[in-house]
Amino acid sequence: MTSPLDPHNRPKRSLLQILKIDPILLLQTCIMTSIGLLILFSASNMEFIYIKKQAIHYLLGFAVMLLIPQIKIKYLKMIGIGTFLACSILLVLVVFFGTEHKGAQRWLNIGIIEFQPSELMKLALPMMMAFYLSKGLMPIKPMQFAIAAIMILIPTLLIIIQPDLGTSILVASSGVFVIFFAGLSWKIILLLIGTAGAFLPIFWEFFMAEYQKQRVMTLFNPELDPLGQGYHTIQAKIAIGSGGLFGKGWLNGTQTQLEFLPEKHTDFIFAVLAEEFGFMGVLSLLVLFFLLIARILWIATKATDIYCKLLAASFGMTMFLYFFINIGMVSGMLPVVGLPLPFLSYGGTSLLSLFIGLGIVMAIYNKTRQDDRNSSF
Repeated sequence: MTSPLDPHNRPKRSLLQILKIDPILLLQTCIMTSIGLLILFSASNMEFIYIKKQAIHYLLGFAVMLLIPQIKIKYLKMIGIGTFLACSILLVLVVFFGTEHKGAQRWLNIGIIEFQPSELMKLALPMMMAFYLSKGLMPIKPMQFAIAAIMILIPTLLIIIQPDLGTSILVASSGVFVIFFAGLSWKIILLLIGTAGAFLPIFWEFFMAEYQKQRVMTLFNPELDPLGQGYHTIQAKIAIGSGGLFGKGWLNGTQTQLEFLPEKHTDFIFAVLAEEFGFMGVLSLLVLFFLLIARILWIATKATDIYCKLLAASFGMTMFLYFFINIGMVSGMLPVVGLPLPFLSYGGTSLLSLFIGLGIVMAIYNKTRQDDRNSSF
């Protein structure tokens, strides 16, 4: 009689199991990217060149997402450390040799491609933080916190001076989320909130560019400069409000098709969806976002080691912040900070970093499944 532990006696695995992919997360990603192409087709005024390029971005992203789970977590830890150090150096190079677009110096041109190192730092920083904090005892001690704070502060300041306020918020938040989930005394949390409040006037005066200050002021009264700083917010609110309950229909949005809505295929693509699919379309999108984030956080809760828990939880919360800031910005509840909407906005580097993050979450999911199988024998 053959043993039940005999590998020849085990049930055959499916293709997704062989590829080490979470089927639910894969399905959610496919749905989101499909919606992205649908909305982008309208937002780009049916320009197939945008659809073609975005489809290539998606295919590249899916390839990376499927590749990363094949890498063991112990190697991902090493990659994370190397990426953090490399990104820190690249951010310094951006300050001196970066390419400027629309008044912001955020890109490095290496001949073949032009990319934003700050986008990769969104992943590199939490990976580095999770590695460092998982080595110590929980909750973290004051010295651990001090070192972790320095790790966050250096890349954040380098991104702020580009200037790129939106990305700096996400990078800093990705590190802060790791610290929070690692366990932090409420006394320190309250102290940090008080310190941040006291630092705001200094940040306003010395770290924010003039146009960023104008964006904050415009938030409270966009009609003060309806053809300048307030134009984006006013047109986006008109588009969202005119969508009504069920929207004007795909390709029938007047603000979109008549070119009133600026940056409609990138940062303000949410307004396109709201105008053409209305409140019900927005509600459906929010539900899909919520389910995606909930799946990531569920994977974090099931992870069998501290590093995986911290990293997956941080990525899930950073993605939530991504959605929250973009939708709040487009709907006029937050200042315009120039953040794309994940999966929907046209883009390359930001989309690739998103797929890399999902690939890391799938690697964590696979490790958890393997640990569970090993513990059952």
